[in-house]
Amino acid sequence: MSVTLLQQQMQRLGVRRLLVFSGEALWCEQQAIQFCAQSGGDWLWLSDSAPDEVNACSPSAAHTLLGQDILHGVFDARRSLNVEALAAFSGTLKAGSWLILLVPEWRAWADTPDADSLRWSEQPQAIPTPRFIRRFQSLLEQDSSVTVWRQPLPCDLVPLPAAPDWQPPDGQPTAEQSLILQQLLQAHSGVWVLTAARGRGKSTLAGMLIRQWAGICWVTAPAKASASRILHQTVETARFIAPDALLALCREGAVTGADWLIIDEAAAIPAPMLSELMASFPRVLLTTTVQGYEGTGRGFLLKFCASLPQWHDLRLNAPVRWSSADTLEPFISELLLFDEHLPVAEQTDGTSEIFPIDAADWLSEPALLTDFYGLLTSAHYRTSPLDLRRLLDAPGMTFSASRMHNTLTGALWLVDEGGLSAELAQEVWAGRRRPRGNLVAQSLAAHAGFPEAAVLRSRRVSRIAVHPAFRRRGIARDLLAAQKQCAQQAGLDFLSVSFGYTSDLASLWQQAGFRLVRISTQKEASSGCYAAMAILPLSAAGQALADNAQSQLNRDWRWLAPQTERVLPINITTDTAPDDADWRELNGFAFAHRPLESSLPALNRLLLHSALPLTALRAHLQQGQSVAEVVRALKLSGRKALLTRWRQETQQALKSAGTVE
Repeated sequence: MSVTLLQQQMQRLGVRRLLVFSGEALWCEQQAIQFCAQSGGDWLWLSDSAPDEVNACSPSAAHTLLGQDILHGVFDARRSLNVEALAAFSGTLKAGSWLILLVPEWRAWADTPDADSLRWSEQPQAIPTPRFIRRFQSLLEQDSSVTVWRQPLPCDLVPLPAAPDWQPPDGQPTAEQSLILQQLLQAHSGVWVLTAARGRGKSTLAGMLIRQWAGICWVTAPAKASASRILHQTVETARFIAPDALLALCREGAVTGADWLIIDEAAAIPAPMLSELMASFPRVLLTTTVQGYEGTGRGFLLKFCASLPQWHDLRLNAPVRWSSADTLEPFISELLLFDEHLPVAEQTDGTSEIFPIDAADWLSEPALLTDFYGLLTSAHYRTSPLDLRRLLDAPGMTFSASRMHNTLTGALWLVDEGGLSAELAQEVWAGRRRPRGNLVAQSLAAHAGFPEAAVLRSRRVSRIAVHPAFRRRGIARDLLAAQKQCAQQAGLDFLSVSFGYTSDLASLWQQAGFRLVRISTQKEASSGCYAAMAILPLSAAGQALADNAQSQLNRDWRWLAPQTERVLPINITTDTAPDDADWRELNGFAFAHRPLESSLPALNRLLLHSALPLTALRAHLQQGQSVAEVVRALKLSGRKALLTRWRQETQQALKSAGTVE
């Protein structure tokens, strides 16, 4: 069938289709250009190396397209496959659109290094991603609506099966939208949460609310472009304001007269900020996408909304921007495991069996991958396609799970860390090098002052999740205990974890034998908690690290965040005399590139025991002057010049004390 007739059929049925060109890079590009010329449309290319004559956007900027309606697109995956961009791009294509995908030669694709892996594999060079690509290829081959044109074979575009004609939206609310709209228009107060997959009209519904509401509505979103569909329908009583600016107004008490706050794509805004914004408005509508690269709507409901005292759960299920016969959405959903899948708990009595998972099992047991990833998604609402790619193909991963009868009850994912050379670890400590990966090991070296942490071999808990129907049965503890034994047999020095500090989580890790060794001085924007790091020592060297790091944390905490002394379990010591570790830290700050934040405790103890003026250091650390105030008072050019001055004053103090290394 000709491209024109296929296009007419797709438009009549209200569907989008996927067409894949697989071959040499230039051949793929030429075929795409020729195909685009046969049908009118936007034909936007998502590519970092698009031909000069086409309209193109970088995959890294795909999020700026959200809210737009695009007719036809080309996604360039010849060198790099950014699946977040693919998901976002597919959501912008309207009914009747082709999505052309350019990929490497079919047989070589799985073994071709993917430049996108540099974002998530923690490797210095791009790596092949064979498991993700083979799964991708299998899904493409199984889907009868997808055409894969492989160089140099001929291409046969087949029509779709017959289906009822699609009735495009006419501007009036659908039955689902109308029902929800009436609830919102009658609301006197409260929090309303609207979740839907892309293309269901949730932003359109928010715009209808603004247009029909008699009072004033404020709109915010992670980016103004993502709220364009809402704003397109707005009237003079609506106002858009960025989240940061809105938060400042809320804190100033400057929010008056607004009846509604509408937060578009709420799951992409840090939870603490959401809570603070919502407190200033009588009515709040949160919209969030169930399927998308920002995170998952199900996890958002389970994690954030469940913490609210009262909220209204609203759902839109029927697609509006394309028909229910669409072929592109279910393909992308299956590829990236977007469906809200939680293993069915057939029986809840019995004992869970713990078993290891090899990465090869993800392809040989696809149901295991779906269940495992579903548990992670339900427990961590910021789980994204990057996690799926990392899980399938990143090196240095360890997986285990627990199962009762036929139900997956728990999932544990760990990442290898450490093993750096002593020389590189010292460079990390000095602030001169920051190699990829090693979150906890490198943080303990760079910030806590323990370069040996990056030399020792360790394994970090990346994710742990337990099925909601099986919680508080010790499954997480048993999973961790089994991994402790495996790590000891492998000769590792410690297990580690980084988490947002809450008393419940701290208790979980403490019961599993982990010891708190580092806490951030400020709360994380994403969680509203202090970032805590804990380790479970496995060897004599790991035990020594835990002892020293815990002792150092107790000694330093009064200088780091005294306002949190009552809420965190720190046994603060009163010793203020600089010790050998302090002199080493001070030399690192004075003569290397150790950051001020990491050296604060040692610098404060130095100031207590030095008779030198050390004007710049004392002004900031003892007198509490801000960086700007000190810069102004000392007539310096800026923060960089002030940091140089701080280092110079520390050098003077070290020379005076005779402790220069």
